[in-house]
Amino acid sequence: MTEEMKARIPAAVLVAVAIQTAGALLWAGGAAARISALEARVEGQGSVAERLARLEEQTVAVRQAVERLERRMEGR
Repeated sequence: MTEEMKARIPAAVLVAVAIQTAGALLWAGGAAARISALEARVEGQGSVAERLARLEEQTVAVRQAVERLERRMEGR
């Protein structure tokens, strides 16, 4: 190997490392954006879950009321 080639090899390694680092940073930025979007979606679903639980309780109460009415109607 000539001296010129020996000098180019470390430069090529440095360029390759720099390109890989830039790629990793771009990937990490994209991943952070996706995570932020998912966190925002999960925050919005918290209120939906709470509303669903309330609706389930109301459904149970309505079912009990209908059963009471049916028993009263059958007794007449």
